[in-house]
Amino acid sequence: MSAMFHKIMGGVYMFTESVKMSISNIMHNRLRSFLTILGVLIGVTAVIALITTVSGVSTSLSDSFTSMGADTMTVSVTGNDMQSGLTAENMDEIAQFDEINGVIPGVSASVAVARGDAYESSVTLVGRNTYFFAENDAAVERGRAINPIDVRESSRVCLINQELVEEFFYGVDPIGQTLYIDDLHFTVVGIISEDIDESISEMISGSSAIIAPYTTVLKMNSELYVNSITVYLGELGRRDTDAMETKLGEYLDAVFSYEDDTYTISTLESIREIMDSMLSMMSALLSGIASISLVVGGIGIMNMMLTSVTERTMEIGMKKAIGAKPGQIQVQFLIEAFLLSMIGGVAGIILGIVLSAILCQVMGTQFTISYSAIALGVGFSAAVGILFGWSPARKASKLNPIDALRRM
Repeated sequence: MSAMFHKIMGGVYMFTESVKMSISNIMHNRLRSFLTILGVLIGVTAVIALITTVSGVSTSLSDSFTSMGADTMTVSVTGNDMQSGLTAENMDEIAQFDEINGVIPGVSASVAVARGDAYESSVTLVGRNTYFFAENDAAVERGRAINPIDVRESSRVCLINQELVEEFFYGVDPIGQTLYIDDLHFTVVGIISEDIDESISEMISGSSAIIAPYTTVLKMNSELYVNSITVYLGELGRRDTDAMETKLGEYLDAVFSYEDDTYTISTLESIREIMDSMLSMMSALLSGIASISLVVGGIGIMNMMLTSVTERTMEIGMKKAIGAKPGQIQVQFLIEAFLLSMIGGVAGIILGIVLSAILCQVMGTQFTISYSAIALGVGFSAAVGILFGWSPARKASKLNPIDALRRM
């Protein structure tokens, strides 16, 4: 038992001494060590920064999709020769499904707007129904929303955003005033909330926007059918979106006489999954490219260690002459290569996290530390040190002590 204890303690002492000697040799060749470490540092920094930044972008995109409403389905309709889109009756029937809370039609047009001497040639006019305002109760800052009578009668009433208020009604209360849209007079009944542009991306595609009854916008476009709707799922629909998608598809098949390619159904969840998959592929690709610099750093370590073996031939010969085993020589050089790589790796991890935080701040995305990226950086650094340090360490351990001592 005592012999085993002494053997273990002897091994610990030898390992400690090898670490001390490795650190001493690194410090003795500061410039060469720094240049060697720099290669690993740049590689790890690139890997950590890229993975962490892409992870932050992915998280921000997922949060955006959630805020847009992960409980929705979008139906795009091309229709057939008999019916090129959905009617109001079709939308009412879909809204009656137990799994669905409501349906919002997506109708839009680019229009010219005028009042007095003020004129703007390209303004986004969007058509919505009453459920839009029921789902988005913060959409109206002042005035009233579009009501069922407006939709049924295709009334020329509208809500405008703050930019149009300042442009056409500066110093005047716009509620109840007339605004000419494509030479048709509309009555302004409400003001769109300033926060609506950020919270509901589906509503507005430009900085200037007007909301009117969708039936009115259809008439202005000389159209009879709606080609895009957003379906809001209720609790039953959210429990099984696949079943809901199948049920909705069966209804649309019947509407369009079971013809192929008459509609598409997409969910934000499926879009988010595709986006996450693309970001993961991009992250892997960029990390692979960045890892090339790690290989370059590893080659730098190998070059330094081979040079070190050549310079320390006499030292190795003396150690072998006084009883040092090849394994002990090999371990010492491996420790030195490992330390060089890990110093660069740790510094690269810190620098990579800082760089990623700066990039996320500049891009306005959420910064989240990726522990998997840190583990990857540490693993890469350790692997580079061991793999590229193995050959020089083995060369050192195989030196013939007689040949080495002859060089003294």
